[in-house]
Amino acid sequence: MKRLSLILLLLAAIAMPLHAQEAESDDVNEASADEVLEDDALEDDLLEEEDEAEDSLDASIEALKKEVLSLNRDLFILEEDLLFPANTQFSVFLSMNAGALFQLDSIQLKIDDKNIANHLYTERELAALKRGGVQRLYIGNLPTGEHEVVAIFTGIGPKGRDYRRGQTITIEKTTEPQFIEFIIEDDSGKEQPQFDVRIWE
Repeated sequence: MKRLSLILLLLAAIAMPLHAQEAESDDVNEASADEVLEDDALEDDLLEEEDEAEDSLDASIEALKKEVLSLNRDLFILEEDLLFPANTQFSVFLSMNAGALFQLDSIQLKIDDKNIANHLYTERELAALKRGGVQRLYIGNLPTGEHEVVAIFTGIGPKGRDYRRGQTITIEKTTEPQFIEFIIEDDSGKEQPQFDVRIWE
């Protein structure tokens, strides 16, 4: 009987530390879980701060881009004003409402018998002109007085034949900026391309 009691006491002594270890292990697990939750919360906060910083940086970059574009435009305008003062500024433009009767290859521009511009056209440029685009062929300074402007158009005309045509205008340059526009059109009545010129008022 004594031996049985002793064995029971020994078993109880052994069991108690095990129970205590389990309880301690549970406490440690709970503490670890709390630490993990805290770490997750801290990580979420850091990620949120990083996202906010990135958004702020993107907004700053966009604002700087807009400012640079605005400054670039202002500089371009200032440069044109300095290079081409209003009292001597002269510009020549080209537009097209053609395609069926004339395929433009190149243009040569002369003022007072002096060659001032030559342009050879790409397919993309011709497509842009046919969609209603206007090309600036020339910008420069022209003294006041009478001047002769000649544009020579080269391309493919009706029935696939080589076609070369000149258009001349005499202008009276004043102290105001002056703009002229050469226009290429299809004349379906005559089945020939038509070349006109107008002065912008």
